[in-house]
Amino acid sequence: MVLNGRPLTVLVVVSFWLLLICGLSCGVQSDIDCLKGIKDALEDPYGYLTSWNFNNNTEVFICKFTGIDCWNPDENKVLNIRLSYMGLKGQFPSAVKNCTTLIGLDLSNNKLFGNIPQNISNLVRFASSLDLSSNNFSGQIPVDLSNCSYLNVLKLDHNKLTGQIPAELSLISRLKQFSVANNLLTGPVPYFGANSSITADSYANNPGLCGFPLDPCQSTWT
Repeated sequence: MVLNGRPLTVLVVVSFWLLLICGLSCGVQSDIDCLKGIKDALEDPYGYLTSWNFNNNTEVFICKFTGIDCWNPDENKVLNIRLSYMGLKGQFPSAVKNCTTLIGLDLSNNKLFGNIPQNISNLVRFASSLDLSSNNFSGQIPVDLSNCSYLNVLKLDHNKLTGQIPAELSLISRLKQFSVANNLLTGPVPYFGANSSITADSYANNPGLCGFPLDPCQSTWT
């Protein structure tokens, strides 16, 4: 069937607007849901997240939110979430999984509590930096963190984490900064290699950690 000029022009224009509308909303709805979920999950006693107004219909509105960096100023795709020193309270916000292009998450220096999710790699799959330091997280460090293969920075210091550090964390080949200092950890530390930049300071003030670069482990740990 051959379309004459006018219907074809209308079809092209309609298709263009559908693509444009979907590019500005459909493709980024997950990021909007991500931030909505984070805001709903956390208590914000000092009102730092009051700028997170989801009634705003302007383009790229979430890119103007406090603590949010976007990949491109022309689209609502979240690159980094930086919410440190805000006095936020609550457990780890699982809605972060909806920010599907997130590479950096900083929730440090807040009042977050509970366990670090056991499926953490499903929530921050492409993160190169994860900072949960200076909170009140408890329980064990999830083995699943070893599946966050893009991590360059992992900071878990100044919490209340217990048990052993998973040896599997040594499988994160890109890891350059790692800190679990000031927790309640025991047992052997992961072996990142003799040339690793991770020093004894990364493990300071834990009751019973051992192994390079710390003192050798006793036979009970070997």
